[in-house]
Amino acid sequence: MVTPAEVTLEIKNPVDPTALLQAKAILAELGAGEGLGPILQAPLLKVAHRLGDVYADSTQLVITKEECKEAFEGLTDIERNALVNIHARVTRFAEAQRGSVVDMEIDIPGGKAGHTVSPCQTAGCYAPGGRYPLPSSVIMTAVTARAAGCATVVLASPKPALITKAAAHICNVDIFLGIGGAQAIAAMAYGIDGILETPADVIVGPGNKWVTAAKAIVSGYCGIDMLAGPSEVLVICDDTANAEMVAADLIAQAEHDVVARAILLSTDAKFMAEVEENVQSQVECLPEPNRSTARMAFRQSFAVHCESLDECIVLSDKLAPEHLEIHTRDAHAVAKRCGNYGGIFIGEGAAEVMGDYGAGPNHTLPTGGTGRYTGGLSVFNFLRIRTWMRIDDREASQGCVHDSIVLARCEGLEGHARAAESRSLTVVPAYKK
Repeated sequence: MVTPAEVTLEIKNPVDPTALLQAKAILAELGAGEGLGPILQAPLLKVAHRLGDVYADSTQLVITKEECKEAFEGLTDIERNALVNIHARVTRFAEAQRGSVVDMEIDIPGGKAGHTVSPCQTAGCYAPGGRYPLPSSVIMTAVTARAAGCATVVLASPKPALITKAAAHICNVDIFLGIGGAQAIAAMAYGIDGILETPADVIVGPGNKWVTAAKAIVSGYCGIDMLAGPSEVLVICDDTANAEMVAADLIAQAEHDVVARAILLSTDAKFMAEVEENVQSQVECLPEPNRSTARMAFRQSFAVHCESLDECIVLSDKLAPEHLEIHTRDAHAVAKRCGNYGGIFIGEGAAEVMGDYGAGPNHTLPTGGTGRYTGGLSVFNFLRIRTWMRIDDREASQGCVHDSIVLARCEGLEGHARAAESRSLTVVPAYKK
């Protein structure tokens, strides 16, 4: 347990320096970079073999639609129904988001101005493979891109499990690359000769430190959602909370990764002791490797006994956690007072794990305090809001013309002033004098 005074926001660079060097070396090996054209298949397959993305006898980079359909049909009825249900809920939420922002226009002096909302053409979606395949990340990324209106959705995931292929099928991804790591990000960013001729305009999705490093490298050449660090949850509790349930939620976060953080803020010291007892007993019941992972994660996790809910909220806002759970009396009122977080889960029924698995909102959320200034993955990551204006009545626009002349000269931009003067009905442009 730590004191409130000891709690500080740790802003850590999410890009591991060693991983960044390694990611740069991988991109160089692939011949990937701005202005270099698409990556050739042979070097990409060579790197994928060396880094364990594909099986030793594999000669293919692409998982076919037929494979994905077979995987979906090979699921049990329970598994298939769960995927269908989660896909439907995430789709409904993403489509509602898309509908919340529309084209608009207003009158301006002498004309009209407005904005249009349009999707990018190609979306690149990453879903981790390895020890814990994440079909949920396939749904969260691909469904969101599709709801935004992207014409082409590309998915990358190394050695995809049956459930990952099934998720790709239900999301109807256009191209499924069976590769991971920095090489997958490079492939989506720069294209693959003969496979992906139109590189991704935006790349999204969680991944390991090499994925994060590669996203940092390609950022600017294409868009990215965020540079995510270790996952985290913060739970605010009073004496009405259920210690067994809170412990389960803390453990659910801790099993993600050895560097994940689970944080408890409470006004009740007795309750906190009960949570600690439940954490210890429940962790012992986990299978391996989940148990060892959670134990390691709890070494950098902490609890804070606060004097009031006000103090809990102040500390939570300082940390801006990725996931924020509220287990208090009148949880909705407490939640409305919280300002900084990635996603908030209000009341004991709204478990963070339900957010992970498709209650509707996206589970790709900002970490490491970045919730102070940004939000999670949404359709807006794939949308371009572009402004326009036109002048239909030159005489009615003269006020704007003259204001532009004045301000341009205040800024020392004579060319700007003269461009405005050329549209004046009363002022002779300086270049004619």
